[in-house]
Amino acid sequence: MTQPIVDRATIAANYERIAPYIRRTPMIAVNGIDFGLPIPEVQFKLELLQHSGSFKPRGAFTSLLQRPVPAAGVVAASGGNHGAAVAYAAMVLKVPAKIFVPSIAAPMKIARIRGYGADLVVGGERYADALAASEAWLAQSGAMAIHAYDQPETLIGQGSVGLELEQQAPEIDTLLVAVGGGGLIGGIAAWYSGKVKVVAVEPEAAPTLHMALKAGRPVEAPAGGIAADSLAPKMIGSLMFPIAQKHVAASVLVADNAISEAQAALWDKLRLVAEPGGAAAFAALLSGRYVPQPGEKVAVLVCGSNPTSTDFIGR
Repeated sequence: MTQPIVDRATIAANYERIAPYIRRTPMIAVNGIDFGLPIPEVQFKLELLQHSGSFKPRGAFTSLLQRPVPAAGVVAASGGNHGAAVAYAAMVLKVPAKIFVPSIAAPMKIARIRGYGADLVVGGERYADALAASEAWLAQSGAMAIHAYDQPETLIGQGSVGLELEQQAPEIDTLLVAVGGGGLIGGIAAWYSGKVKVVAVEPEAAPTLHMALKAGRPVEAPAGGIAADSLAPKMIGSLMFPIAQKHVAASVLVADNAISEAQAALWDKLRLVAEPGGAAAFAALLSGRYVPQPGEKVAVLVCGSNPTSTDFIGR
């Protein structure tokens, strides 16, 4: 079967299909002075308000609505958010779902998956372990796999974040996006196709895309740090990598303490509970790892709200 092309046309056509099942998440413009930033305003796309607490249902519903689902249902491996999204979409569309997550998955994410009625298996230390377990089960079950990032439908679904952003904030010059396996930034970069400066942000402890761009190909990278349950695959997705090479303008790394500080700042100023992966993009701006030019109009994607802990709330 020919794989669908990830471009503006396929993203727009798919958006009409998934729109009844997802939230069109809001944007908020904030005075940069409130955060001590050297710009008059920053806009936040609040994708952490999406169903299941992250952007992931966009790709999950795309797979379930575009592909024939067998009687055995669907299977997914996840650090937590993708599993919750697949479980949620499967619940809504009334299909069976089996989800594999590693032991580092946040208790909140595990609770969401169970709450949506999926068959959950917790095992292994990292996402790669959950993926291997899911593939073994897939081989004998006849289920349909929904990959967290390296699948055309996933990229097409996540690209709808870019579509909404362009409609909501057509004036922006720059968009900061956190990167794990690359499905989100790949879809968004495919949508914008160079029309805005898309900046990839990763933890220093999991520089997956950063290392791949330097090497000119996907390579194995460290997979640790505070955001390991959402931003630490072993290798960037092969489908998104050519998109990133062409349309991702810059790649920056942030320290774990900067991510924690971004979580605290989002809570203190906006009362947003962001997980480490959800706050990573803002960490680049707040810590000065990304410095806007004078007059640059910047948006930040806050992409997840299922934290491992909420210690930052007490600050």
